[in-house]
Amino acid sequence: MRILNSKKNYCTNEIPYFPFVKHRSYSHISDTELLDHYYEDKNQEWMGILLERYTLLLLGVCMKYLKNEEEAKDCVQQIFLKVLTEVTKYKIDYFKSWLYMVAKNHCLMKLRGKQTKRTNEIFDQYIATPEEKKTELLENEKTYLLLEESIKELNEEQKQCVILFYLQKFSYHQISEKTGFELSQVKSYIQNGKRNLKILLEKKMKQSDVSN
Repeated sequence: MRILNSKKNYCTNEIPYFPFVKHRSYSHISDTELLDHYYEDKNQEWMGILLERYTLLLLGVCMKYLKNEEEAKDCVQQIFLKVLTEVTKYKIDYFKSWLYMVAKNHCLMKLRGKQTKRTNEIFDQYIATPEEKKTELLENEKTYLLLEESIKELNEEQKQCVILFYLQKFSYHQISEKTGFELSQVKSYIQNGKRNLKILLEKKMKQSDVSN
């Protein structure tokens, strides 16, 4: 079900259109009364009135966290749909407060998803970059410097195996011969080292973003 008319503008002078809301004043009906009506007959017009009432609040929350107008507009639509699927699962006493928390959590989830994607892209690009180009990348990209710092924080076994495998392109057998580790240990150190490296890098990138 489409909640908003995509042709409408989300500016402060224009409220999105709800096709199932009859256009008459509902200002005399409280949030609680509208919720009670909705729980009683499941008529989406009541929920549409509530969402229309707080559209600008939602847009403000989304702008606060996402810092991007188009993303914020899309996010408001997503929150409307989320509310329609979630509202029947709970007994909500204060709709405005509940709606604010839904919007805030939705935005934070989007930001975490973007951060994880960014971390994975950097990590994958780094380990796939030829060795002769890594120095140039590290000198020019702050994020790659953070990755280098993260490598240094791995435990000694993981750090040694990760460097030999990803940076020096040694095989499992070559690493086993060079380090004296069992083949199963080498694979485990590389797997766990790669996972821990991503965690460390993501943490450093978040800290870097906050400091900036």
